[in-house]
Amino acid sequence: MAEYDLTKTIIPYCDRHLVFPLLAHLSESEIFPVEQVQAAQYELAKETNMVDYAVSLFQQLHPDEEVPAEFADKREKAVSTHERLQQEAQAVLDVIENPEVAQSLRQDKNQNLQFLRDHYNVTLDQITALYNFGKFQYSYGNYSGAADYLYHFRILSTDPDLTISAHWGKLACDILTGKWDVALEELNSLREAIDSRTPSMPQFSSTPSSSAADPALAQLHSRTWLLHWSLFVYFNHPQGRTLLLETFLSPTYLNTIQTSCPWILRYLATAAVLSRKSASGALSSRVRHSIREIVKVIQMEEYQYQDPVTQFLKELYVEFDFEAAQKELGKAETVVANDFFLGEFRDDFMDNARYLISEAYCRIHQRIDIGDLSERLNLSRDEGEKWIVNLIRETRMGADAKIDLEKNVIEIHRPPQPIYQTVIEKTRGLAFRTQALGAAMSRTQQLAGQEAPQPSVIEAQ
Repeated sequence: MAEYDLTKTIIPYCDRHLVFPLLAHLSESEIFPVEQVQAAQYELAKETNMVDYAVSLFQQLHPDEEVPAEFADKREKAVSTHERLQQEAQAVLDVIENPEVAQSLRQDKNQNLQFLRDHYNVTLDQITALYNFGKFQYSYGNYSGAADYLYHFRILSTDPDLTISAHWGKLACDILTGKWDVALEELNSLREAIDSRTPSMPQFSSTPSSSAADPALAQLHSRTWLLHWSLFVYFNHPQGRTLLLETFLSPTYLNTIQTSCPWILRYLATAAVLSRKSASGALSSRVRHSIREIVKVIQMEEYQYQDPVTQFLKELYVEFDFEAAQKELGKAETVVANDFFLGEFRDDFMDNARYLISEAYCRIHQRIDIGDLSERLNLSRDEGEKWIVNLIRETRMGADAKIDLEKNVIEIHRPPQPIYQTVIEKTRGLAFRTQALGAAMSRTQQLAGQEAPQPSVIEAQ
């Protein structure tokens, strides 16, 4: 299923060090030849200061060749650079780790800088040394040490670009060390910073920004990067799937997905399926409506992107073609299993997807043969009966459905829905969307008014 692998699509939006886990997963899954993956790992590692790792990869690729001498030179240079940067940063670190200094620092960064300059002769260049040493530690794989230095730098720095860059670096460090609670806090902090200003691309990345002249485009690129980095957090944090839905379905980020990265719809659709049950075990109203919204977006963006996961929801909720949905679900199982972010959720995804099929099938039929439904779910008759019983117990169908064991069928008797309730369902969220549209139009008019030249006044002679 290499045709559905998104690794090559995601890599351009990830930092070099975040790509290593993606390539390691490809090596284990054997979707691509191992030699190609190892070559990609080597090309990635040789541009970092992880010299020993690059040497080991070179030896795996070329067991009969000698290790190039350039690696020894690079190691010596890295050691000397490390010592120099550590000395420059340690002078500042000794000051700010002093308990008396820590108690004297305030929220105002300018006031803190003045205090450090007056009492300890700490300059802006010395504070920048924290950033330089943290970035260097990151380059050779000491992520926990880099996170500490970048955190201290961010507290003191007044440089907005370097502060944003330190945000990105700290987030990458938290992801690579597996500190998911801390990474979630950092992700939220970085999202607020991006939404409140127009930063450039992450300075930790080697990809040049081509949008420096256009702040709006730069902000779009930053949000696109943030969406990709957030996948590491949302699919490892316990509440990550619910938080992903809340973030990705917000108008700002949904617009970003549709504009620059429609392949993120795979993860949005999967999160909706995985979040089918709320804490109480029933299908929450928020998730039910999120699935409807996601299906609409899938329909709109089908010309740009589609895969078995998105097609499964489309066949189920748009076409109501249960046979096609069953086929797409079979493909989706393989896609989810091979995906770096989704692999560990395969069983939960299949379990929830079958419930969605069962629920949709029961909602449009009044008399259902249990054997036929079991066949559509790729289950045996006994397993199908258990599915139906659990479905009726966990959803609102319990009062409407009755099981006839003699005929092996389910009979569903639903009272007709009042007209006013139908209108409410159809217009749900309309007021919020109208308000958002009005606010967007007002901002556009304000910007146009600011850019328009003031009319000149001609006095009558």
